[in-house]
Amino acid sequence: MMAAQPTATPGVRLGWKGLGALASPPRLALSRSAAAALASHRVGRGKFSAAAITTDDYLPMRSTEVKNRTSVDGIKSLRLITAVKTPYLPDGRFDLEAYDSLINTQINGGAEGVIVGGTTGEGHLMSWDEHIMLIGHTVNCFGTNIKVIGNTGSNSTREAIHASEQGFAVGMHAALHVNPYYGKTSTAGLISHFDEVLPMGPTIIYNVPARTGQDIPPAVIEALSGYPNMAGVKECVGHERVKCYTDKGIAIWSGNDDECHDSRWKYGATGVISVTSNLVPGLMCSLMFEGENTTLNEKLQPLMKWLFSEPNPIGLNTALAQLGVVRPVFRRPYAPLSLEKRTEFVRIVEAIGRENFVGQKEVQVLDDDDFVLISRY
Repeated sequence: MMAAQPTATPGVRLGWKGLGALASPPRLALSRSAAAALASHRVGRGKFSAAAITTDDYLPMRSTEVKNRTSVDGIKSLRLITAVKTPYLPDGRFDLEAYDSLINTQINGGAEGVIVGGTTGEGHLMSWDEHIMLIGHTVNCFGTNIKVIGNTGSNSTREAIHASEQGFAVGMHAALHVNPYYGKTSTAGLISHFDEVLPMGPTIIYNVPARTGQDIPPAVIEALSGYPNMAGVKECVGHERVKCYTDKGIAIWSGNDDECHDSRWKYGATGVISVTSNLVPGLMCSLMFEGENTTLNEKLQPLMKWLFSEPNPIGLNTALAQLGVVRPVFRRPYAPLSLEKRTEFVRIVEAIGRENFVGQKEVQVLDDDDFVLISRY
């Protein structure tokens, strides 16, 4: 009786179950040169060294390498980093087509880095699977053209460690870490928390007391500043805190769009991690690269004030939907700005110039019924 033959299924490797007449899977025939090369790597009976397989023409990287590794100095030099929005489909899943368009627009507008899954990108509304997938997707599609900084921070040190391990494994260039929130800790606890995540790769620490309920005091940042992977701080406290650090040679990014011009040119900040650049990347690039420009700064203030009239990212989500570059879909608990605010946004766009904003469609007010609010996703 003939042995059963393996059948091929698209996308599935052939297995040898069912080949009852065979005592073992067929042996591969190796050339003498291949056999000799393989034998040279044998380190014990049935064991091979980690470098036994060196098919560099097939594997994108060796297992001991970190994909798209970048230096800490490469992160410290970034002037404009966009905290990018995560767009959604009507069922609440990621709209990767719209997301890719947003990233391309940032690259073309002069942004040098993106924060993936930050506050603006609603990382707090994602599962960790979604979060790491989006970081990996961004790296694979755009990692050679823009620095990808994954928000892998958590109020749990265990989660921050695990998420950072995964983020660097999929190739992110740096991590963004907030201090533990709600379950606040001591100064020693803050240092201990960051001590666990800093060894993994370039790291930006994010100080935003309005959200975490606890300030990261200068003593903590100064204690951490000697760590090789400490890239700098996204600081939201204000100009004096920025100057406190820049006087000590610590790289600082303004976390407040409305203050970023003065922080950059008067207080020594490296640049900004911006929400507004989602909408006008070219203008924010000019603000960070082309020297003091009080006229442009003042021109952008009404837009920045509007964006933060409700907690971020409510304003940005509303604005991008009005510009037609994302679907008007919100993951709850977020809901769009009021009709009055949406009408005001149209006037702001007209004052600054539609050509300076992302997208090609005319800005619209949108009706309340145009928005989709998702509770389960």
